[in-house]
Amino acid sequence: MKKLGFGLMRLPLLDPNDDASVDIEQLKEMVDIFMGKGFTYFDTAIMYNGFASQSAIKEALVDRYPRDSFTLATKLHSAFFNTLQKRDSIFNEQLDLTGAGYFDYYLIHGIDSESYKKYMEFDCFNWLLDKKAKGLVKHAGFSFHDSAEMLDKVLTEHPEMEFVQLQINYLDWESEWIQSRAIYEVACKHNIPVIVMEPVKGGTLATVPEAAERLMRAADPHMSVSSWAIRFAASLDNVMVVLSGMSNVEQMNDNVSFMEHFSPLNDKEIAMTRQVAEIINHQIAVPCTACSYCTEGCPVSIPIPKYFSLYNEDMRENLEEKGWTVNFTNYDLLTQKFGKASDCIGCGQCEAVCPQHLPIIELMGKVSEHFDH
Repeated sequence: MKKLGFGLMRLPLLDPNDDASVDIEQLKEMVDIFMGKGFTYFDTAIMYNGFASQSAIKEALVDRYPRDSFTLATKLHSAFFNTLQKRDSIFNEQLDLTGAGYFDYYLIHGIDSESYKKYMEFDCFNWLLDKKAKGLVKHAGFSFHDSAEMLDKVLTEHPEMEFVQLQINYLDWESEWIQSRAIYEVACKHNIPVIVMEPVKGGTLATVPEAAERLMRAADPHMSVSSWAIRFAASLDNVMVVLSGMSNVEQMNDNVSFMEHFSPLNDKEIAMTRQVAEIINHQIAVPCTACSYCTEGCPVSIPIPKYFSLYNEDMRENLEEKGWTVNFTNYDLLTQKFGKASDCIGCGQCEAVCPQHLPIIELMGKVSEHFDH
């Protein structure tokens, strides 16, 4: 299997303010390019693209290609069940929405210290193995958002898991919170294959500061900025697939161009990514990946990732010189449909589900101070 996977979290949209408005025709074109170049791995989940991802991939992929020509992964998330029976109804609904008949890879979704307790309480690991025994799942694994110590605990207690999905990118490699290097090393210690998520960190590593981009252009002027992030992750031993959340045909064409005949980074190029990470870490305000896990349960409908994106853009500007940016207009347009940053009531549901462990309530205050006054 080639190392590039199609992450179905950030699909092309007909309406940029409606995550469920998937542009099916453009998605079909992207799927055709991907499959035509010999790539086969697709990754979806319940809540991706405003809960529309699973049905979108049925229309764009499953209904159009032989079932044995691709591999499809989806997940069970702890937020959507509170009974043993609900696990099965979710699974059956996923089979229906995707039309897949079975899942090549099925993941217990987003394990951290709190969700792990629930997954254990509801016997989800044995439940997943039962699905595998019945032929409804080919490979059983989990995705993970916690410390290296916690990952070691889960893998020690569940050696039956066949793979683990981890957030790995050069910006988070030495992160105190994400611990990309440390969790990768734990997976290697347990000799379990790794699927990489967020290699471009929600687009953060697709648009880097000018000084960082100069380093990349000097290293290879023909490679896109985002290519360095994907190739960094794919260059690691024990990595099976690197997922890229592609949002348009242009991104798809770029990714397949350098991953079709993948060449790992050399030592000099890896050192260059470390320099780039240092530059970015000095400039980024909010390391949000725009996964949107936080938005569905927000009681005042704040589009948290969109506001963080606008805020990050402004924090890279010379605001004293400009005084105003188009981001203020974009923010005002969003507030006509969604809650303002100042509407945050501090309930904390967003922080409870954030894979990046961001202090969202505090950060919303900064966004509000910047845009609402």
